[in-house]
Amino acid sequence: MAAWDSRNGRGPRAPRGPSDQAAAFRHLCRSSPWKWQSLRFEYVDRPVTGSEVSAPAVPDDLVRAWLRRPGALRLETAGGLVIGSTTGINDSRGGFYVSSTRKTWLLPPSLVTPVYDDDGLVRRRPEAAYGEPSFGNGRFAAALDPVELAGNSPVPLEFPNANAVELGPITEVDHEGRPALETTVSPNPSYRPADPAAPLCRPGRTQLRIDAGTGVCVASRWLDAPGADDGSAGYGHWLRILGVDEYMLDDLFLAESMNLTDVRRHISWDVPAE
Repeated sequence: MAAWDSRNGRGPRAPRGPSDQAAAFRHLCRSSPWKWQSLRFEYVDRPVTGSEVSAPAVPDDLVRAWLRRPGALRLETAGGLVIGSTTGINDSRGGFYVSSTRKTWLLPPSLVTPVYDDDGLVRRRPEAAYGEPSFGNGRFAAALDPVELAGNSPVPLEFPNANAVELGPITEVDHEGRPALETTVSPNPSYRPADPAAPLCRPGRTQLRIDAGTGVCVASRWLDAPGADDGSAGYGHWLRILGVDEYMLDDLFLAESMNLTDVRRHISWDVPAE
């Protein structure tokens, strides 16, 4: 594996030994909330290759997405039809909601500071209001923040099967023009997916790619599907990042434009002079 660091560069502090590579991979899986605030991407809810999603052979199930944290999401089909958009990104919360549970007082991850390693990756995540918008199933949100592959912090002792997943050899690859880390993982009994019905990795071996610049899981493919007859052989996803931290207006995520009269402002009435 070529040496790499969290800034998509190569330097003397990059991990070199197998144990360092595994630790850095897990730290990258914890880092997504602090690596970007908005993301523009294409998503297919099955494993594909780059040639399958290139024009003019764009698949019908490809979805184009605009996401701005926290919680703003717009989805379009490959033909430009809007199939989903956030409608309540500016809704206020009443007093009973704010005081109802402890969770309502948690801050967004961008407002709290994690414990970083020497390469700027997240070693330990603090308590915060985590969560990504979902579409179709929980794998969509898990791919945007693949912390389920590593857990919020390192395990106390590196015993066999102590981590959430076991990692195979880690290699640096190119994924749609961006550097990514690829490995084959196997879940351990301690693996707790965000959505048990749609985990990032299934029993047996799953091939994964994590984008080095954003910490997003850009591809997954289940390698040990029991058979192709039931469709399990196609379990996984594919994601192509088109833009990171682009400016996105509120109107992009709302069903109706916000360019309406603000009734809180004084409206002057012109009274003609007699």
